[in-house]
Amino acid sequence: MTTPPIGGALGDGVHRLTLRVYYEDTDFSGFVYHASYLRFMERGRTELLRSLAGDQSDLHRDARGLVFVVRKMALDFLRPARMDDLLDVLTWSSELRGASMHLSQEVRRNGETLTRADVVVACVRDGRAIRLPDSLRRSLTPSIPVVG
Repeated sequence: MTTPPIGGALGDGVHRLTLRVYYEDTDFSGFVYHASYLRFMERGRTELLRSLAGDQSDLHRDARGLVFVVRKMALDFLRPARMDDLLDVLTWSSELRGASMHLSQEVRRNGETLTRADVVVACVRDGRAIRLPDSLRRSLTPSIPVVG
């Protein structure tokens, strides 16, 4: 069995990060607590950006204080995950605007989609929206992903 890279992998327009569900991710029923999916997806978005632009701390420094903030998120919880499940967090760019990127995400178990999210992430410096850096914009150009 091949071990996936620790930060996931980018291919066919989709970043795929594999995570294991731990006890701390679950609630008293043994299912993944809903807020845990937010953390899983945050990791997926972070690793997507890392694969395209390097560490966010470097990007923050080199772009004079640029940060990314979640502006809007719509979630659809379809099926539960349980402790010890291996999950894939898929993340891809669905639309780019001046100061924001629209990302689509899915959390899957063995190919079955458990949770979906549409996320709007704003690019901000000193509390104000700024245009996405051109290098990141080129890397994030939306495409029709292969998410099979």
